[in-house]
Amino acid sequence: MEITKLGIKEISHLIKKKEVSAKEVVSSYLDEIHNKDSLVKAFLSVNEDEALRIAEQLDNENNKTGLLFGVPFAIKDNINVFGFETTAGSKILKGYIAPYDATVVKKIRNHGGIIIGKTNPDEFAMGSSTENSAFFPTKNPINHDYVPGGSSGGSAASVSGGFVPGSLGSDTGGSIRQPAAFCNVVGLKPTYGRVSRYGLIAFGSSLDCIGPITKNVEDAAIMLNVIAGFDENDETTAIMKVPDYTERLKDGVKNVKIGVLKEIKDFDIESSVLNALNKAVSKLIDLGAEIVEVSIPHLKYALPTYYIIAPSEASANLSRFDGVRYGLEGEGLNLRDFYENTRTEGFGREVKRRILIGTFALSEGYYDAYYLKASRVRRLIEQDFEKAFSVVESILLPTTPTLPFKFGEKKSPLEMYMSDIFTIPVSLAGLPAISVPFGETHNGFRAGMQFIGKWFDEIQLFQYSNALFEEG
Repeated sequence: MEITKLGIKEISHLIKKKEVSAKEVVSSYLDEIHNKDSLVKAFLSVNEDEALRIAEQLDNENNKTGLLFGVPFAIKDNINVFGFETTAGSKILKGYIAPYDATVVKKIRNHGGIIIGKTNPDEFAMGSSTENSAFFPTKNPINHDYVPGGSSGGSAASVSGGFVPGSLGSDTGGSIRQPAAFCNVVGLKPTYGRVSRYGLIAFGSSLDCIGPITKNVEDAAIMLNVIAGFDENDETTAIMKVPDYTERLKDGVKNVKIGVLKEIKDFDIESSVLNALNKAVSKLIDLGAEIVEVSIPHLKYALPTYYIIAPSEASANLSRFDGVRYGLEGEGLNLRDFYENTRTEGFGREVKRRILIGTFALSEGYYDAYYLKASRVRRLIEQDFEKAFSVVESILLPTTPTLPFKFGEKKSPLEMYMSDIFTIPVSLAGLPAISVPFGETHNGFRAGMQFIGKWFDEIQLFQYSNALFEEG
């Protein structure tokens, strides 16, 4: 039995039955990290001693309960894990040790999960390739010449590379779904407000979501069972009961209306991705689904809308990083020079770009022309989805318009931003969506297919995506 090939449910079941120990499981994954991560570079830090110590404690417990009992997990480095350095992939936070666990981390621990390390992101979650990390780029485990996607590239690579059976990422405009697609794994962005953001270093507060990256759909559902729910520390979380997201996993898509976009032909999509989409549609029809064409007329405005709203929120959120209380400490004869030196040295190029865009959009005389107008277009996109969901139960889209690209291939920011053209509209509307690998491989890569669900209807999202995943 090769432990590192198993999923979350299988591993936890074996530990509970005492067919394998938690310490054996953690040791197996640590061996994989030691042997392979020097090439992939998915992790910024690994806490081997603590992971083994907690595994031993769990092995000595008589009552082995919890959905994640004994299973090791990786956490994106913009999510606080007590005692771990948390940098968000930025020099400006180098040396910052998290003084508390994020709510999602606490919930994983409460269910017997073991935190094995922190994964490399694009700096402050701003990027689609993990090339923007201040420390080093992460490589795609499938082919090291290609990017793993971003900004949760390290989290996706850690699962795809066999270093952990599951990880947490954050998704502001596609940062879970896009790297999951690039790394041939499953990635879920929950409904905004379904999962607490307490302990997440904020990028765009009205967009940020924490979600799981796993090897299969069932494991993603199990992880959402654990991390979902109201949190008194996050006033944006919904006061709603958390259902069992696995209960309808095997119900299939018979007689289910699934939408495909009328506007899909307006976008430049790589032939291999388009072929995978067409095959996915055919497969869903074979499984009994009814395919219905729907329209999201304002879809073409999603990208410019996002790149006003998200940088504006980032401009406000990142103003707290000044080198006074934690992280990089600059130099200067006065406070202005001190701030300027800290931020010049601490922030990377892409982060500075977005801060400047956001500050401009919020500045006096431009707020109405940019941020306010973008907010109105955002509402129009939400209304487009509301109308579409009055006709269908879910919408199927490619996760990304292309398969993974090579390092340095995207020469301009706009080229990079286009990687998220199909994920950003979902984020603007606050909807749940899941990416699953499907179709034939090209250079080892498969296309990601994205199911978009109604607000707080992740149960059906898992049901539909699992039907395609099992056929994929």
